[in-house]
Amino acid sequence: MSLTAESLFSSLSHEIRLRCLLLMQQEGELCVCELTHALGLAQPVVSRHLALLREAGLVSDRRAGVWIHYSISKALPAWAHDILAQAVLGTQTQEPFQSDLLNLAEMPNRPGAACCA
Repeated sequence: MSLTAESLFSSLSHEIRLRCLLLMQQEGELCVCELTHALGLAQPVVSRHLALLREAGLVSDRRAGVWIHYSISKALPAWAHDILAQAVLGTQTQEPFQSDLLNLAEMPNRPGAACCA
């Protein structure tokens, strides 16, 4: 992967993309429905930002029926993983990041066997 610092920081510069990446860094693979619930945003808004992250090579996706699950790309260089890990540590007590995690944890019918049913 040929990720540059410029492309990583450009992706991190938008609040929605940053919040999605930090949630995935902490939780692993997340369904679009989990991200929309955690962020309190409409599905098309979240999906558009996830598509940009996928195009930048930061996340990978997996389709399961009508749902798409996203996770941090395994091809991401170690230095980029380190930046995301440090960002999680630096923001875990700040808003909106703290609320995003709480919203996700409190999501009713959180996907497990059947996503968003």
